[in-house]
Amino acid sequence: MGGSFIQAAVFLIEIIFGLYILAVLLRFLLARVRADFYNPLSQFIVKITNPPIKPLRRLIPGYFGIDWPSIVLLFLVQGLEIILISLVASGHVPSPLGLFVLTLAYLIKEVIYVYLFIIFIQIVISWINPGAYNPITVIMYQLSEPILKPARKLIPSAGGFDFSPMVVIICLQLLMILLTSPLMKLGAQLAR
Repeated sequence: MGGSFIQAAVFLIEIIFGLYILAVLLRFLLARVRADFYNPLSQFIVKITNPPIKPLRRLIPGYFGIDWPSIVLLFLVQGLEIILISLVASGHVPSPLGLFVLTLAYLIKEVIYVYLFIIFIQIVISWINPGAYNPITVIMYQLSEPILKPARKLIPSAGGFDFSPMVVIICLQLLMILLTSPLMKLGAQLAR
């Protein structure tokens, strides 16, 4: 019976924190690619992430065009999620170094998942309704274009088919296997 409650608690922690981490991550990525600030999705993301980011902005300014307050908030929220899950599941807090490595690994994984999802949805939309306009598709295009553009230069479209999304998806999966998985294993070992 206790195992079910632990699973339920971990599930709720992952959902609540995961959604907020996604919002902060999207805010960071949207700022990075200079996406349309007046897009309804951008406005929503800014609105729900502003309460913690505004005070952080006073303490940590942006440098080199990077939104450091968003990065700090991502690390804080992801780290807190890992601590809470560890406390619920095992009753102990991970070591600081292990926590840092795990937090970094999970955030890299989240970035990869965001791009995989965006590219996959764009592929589906291009098959079902090519040329469709929607505020969300505009944001997806603005987010994915910086990583699809170099792939398009390497592999031009053939016969009207754009193979760059497939190349990027393969590269992202390789990044997940070669970088994220080893980081997670290292973080888990250091967290003990």
